[in-house]
Parts: sequence; structure tokens; C-alpha cells
Amino acid sequence: MRGTPEAARVYILCVAVCAALSALPAAVPGADTPWGTLGLLAALCVACDLPGRHRLLGGSVPIGAGSFFPLLLAAAFLLPPSEAALVAVPGALAGRVEQPPVAARRIWRAAQLALTVAAASWAYGLLGGPAALGGAGGAVPNLPYALVPACAAALVFSLVWAALEGGILATAERVAVRHAWRGPAAGAVGPHLVHALAGLMMAVLWRSTYGPVSALVVLLPMYISCWVFAQYHRRHAAHRATIRALVQAVDIKDGYTRGHSERVGRASELIARELGMEESRMEALRFAGILHDVGKLGVPTRVLRKDGPLTPEERRVIELHPEYGHEIVRGIGFLDEARAAILHHHERLDGSGYPYGLAGEQIPEFARVVAVADAFDAMTSTRSYRRGRPVPAAVEELERCAGSQFDPRMVRALARAVDRHGWSAAANTVTSEEAPAGLPQQKRTAQGTQDTGTAGRPGQPR
Repeated sequence: MRGTPEAARVYILCVAVCAALSALPAAVPGADTPWGTLGLLAALCVACDLPGRHRLLGGSVPIGAGSFFPLLLAAAFLLPPSEAALVAVPGALAGRVEQPPVAARRIWRAAQLALTVAAASWAYGLLGGPAALGGAGGAVPNLPYALVPACAAALVFSLVWAALEGGILATAERVAVRHAWRGPAAGAVGPHLVHALAGLMMAVLWRSTYGPVSALVVLLPMYISCWVFAQYHRRHAAHRATIRALVQAVDIKDGYTRGHSERVGRASELIARELGMEESRMEALRFAGILHDVGKLGVPTRVLRKDGPLTPEERRVIELHPEYGHEIVRGIGFLDEARAAILHHHERLDGSGYPYGLAGEQIPEFARVVAVADAFDAMTSTRSYRRGRPVPAAVEELERCAGSQFDPRMVRALARAVDRHGWSAAANTVTSEEAPAGLPQQKRTAQGTQDTGTAGRPGQPR
């Protein structure tokens, strides 16, 4: 456990001791422990972890005992608390750990799951779950009533798991106490209720005349669905990482708009919600807003950071950034409609924009949304060379230019969204290397053409 903070060591030790005490009755000599059932369930937990450890079977996506909760809840329904606690231990100790300290993480995971499963089993037994479950001796399961203790056990499982997870975040990750439990608790109850239903089906089949083998009818498809779900989340995380890397590259190159991309993505999503777009399109639109200026990576840094007026040639170079951006993201399939927004977000409704001079409905819907979000954030953000406009003044300027530069429908949607949710104007801090403090506004034509006269001004390169 070297490298683990002292508070985390003490916390892990306390949880491990409590877990050992909860499992102790099952190990006492003379205890009537069903080692066959316990051993089979524990073996299944270890088996569920094997694909996560094997590279050829998707080793980068572990979905073993630590995350395959239906099997653990089935153990809570089939066994008393002390015995159910032992089921989770072998899989947790054998599970794959990708980050150090490996020993501390394995001990913590085993102790956390042992306590969580024991608590769920205790709640299940307290509400008469074992009697409602029936048995191989001929007792018919009381399925309507059996749902009550099963759901209660899932709730206890979720609360104990979230409480223990919050404790380790507070001690090991030094997350503020008021935030440590909020994250784990927020998204745990719903999934665990679904896991409980699958676990209950497994337990009913396990206790039936067909025996433990029949439980695989539930285990196998549930495990495959969890694997597919994990693959989806991993792919989604890879998408976000790709976008984050591109945005960070733009922010490093063009310090004057640092944070601008994220805010444009947020404003674009607000507009999309007001327009009633589907969730999948909203996400693509947020990506479009975040990546709208990625083409700046193709513009020379000396042009982006120039203090004085742009020459006609430099202006033409700046105006190529939508096409550069489109080329950069052309091969990123998941962006879908976002690619068109990146290419056309500087087109104007009256046809005087660039790069192709599209007009009206020729401009893709995503591009019309991003154009409004881009101009709004540019006007409301405070930069080193000028203060941002108040939000009402920025909305008024957008409304003034609706119909000529901006789509009136998008402007109205932004106005409603800002009125409903508010907007926090952002300050953009520029380092001394990028711009000397107090530089007059008129010196900033290279960086401030869109910022200082966003709507209704000719020749805006950005």
C-alpha cells in the first residue's frame, strides 16, 4: 500500500476489518455453510472477470466481479450475509487492476464488495426474501412479493456501495466531503435495481428443480449485454478524449480564445434543447460547437496572435480555417452532421459569409446554430483587450442582425434558453507572452474582429 495517503490506508483497513467480521460467522468451525453454492457463485465471479483480463477477448474492457453486480445480488438472495460476503472476495482479489497501488486497490475492492453484498443480504433476509424465493423442495416462489425484498436489497446495496465509494474518494483522492458522495450516489440506484431483477431471476432458477445450471440462462445474456454496454461507454469515452485533445491543441495555439470552444458547445446545446432536437443530434451539435475552430491548427500562429491589423493576404489565410477544420475532422465518423457545421459556421444568411457564400436554407442547420452560439460567446466573454458585453446587450445585437447574418429561429431559441437558464459570462486570461496588459482595443484587429463588432460588420475573419 506504499504511495497510498495515510487517511486512505486507515479507511481501507477499517473497511477490510468490518468486511472480515461480517464474513467471520461463515468460517467458524461447525457452521452450516453451503460451501458448494458459495464456491460455485465465487467461481462464476472469477469466470466473469476472465474476458476482462484476456487481451484477445477485449481485455481493455474489464467487466468482471467488480462491475458485474447481478451475480453478486443473486448471491445476496441465495445466501445469508456472512456467506454472501465471501462470494465477492475471490473475483475482486483476482480482478484486473490497471493503476497502482495494485495491492491497496484489490484489498479495497474486495472489502467494499464484501460489505455491500452482506448488507444487501441482511436487508433481503430482514424482509422475508428467502421465504418468498421458494426452494427446490417444492415451495413455489411468491414472485409478486419477492420483488419487494429484492428491490429493498438493491437499494441497500446501492446506498452502502455509494457511501463506501464516497469515503475512498474523500480519503484517497482528496475530493471535498460535500462532493464525495454526490457523484457515486447519483447514478447508482437505477442500474442496481435492474441488476436486482436479473439477480432475482437467477436466484429463482437456481432454487428451482432445474438447479444452478438453469441460472446460466439469465447469466449469459446479461453478461453479454453488460459487455456490450461497457464497450459502448469505452467508445464514447474515446470520442470525448479525441475531442478534448483537439480542443486543447487549439487553445494552446490561440490563447485569446481559451475556453471559448467549450462555451460555444454549451450554448449550441442550449439552442438545440429549445429547438426540441433529439438527444443524439444534440450531442453531435455540442461536438460541432466545441470543434468549430479546430481549423485554426492550420493557420500560422503569427497570424492568429498578430497585434496589429491583418493584411488582405493574412485575412484570406484566416478565412481558410473552416476548410482546414473540415479536413481535420473528415475521417472522424462519429461527428456526423458536426462536420458540416465546422465547415459552414461563418456563412451568413444573406450570402455574404465564407467560405462558399451560402445563403438562407442552403446553410446547414447545425452551422446556423453554431454561428449564433459563436457570436454570442465572443461578445459576452471578457478578454485582455476589452470587457465583454452584458448578456442582454449581446442578445439585442444578435436580434438586430437576425435575418441578415443570423437565422432568426436560432437567435430566438438562444434568447429563450438564456432567459430560462441564464448565462455566466467568461473571463479569458491572456499571458504576458500573448498580449501586453492594457493594450488598446483598436490594436487587436487580428484577434478582435469578431469580438468587438460581432454582428453586422463586414470582413470578419473569425
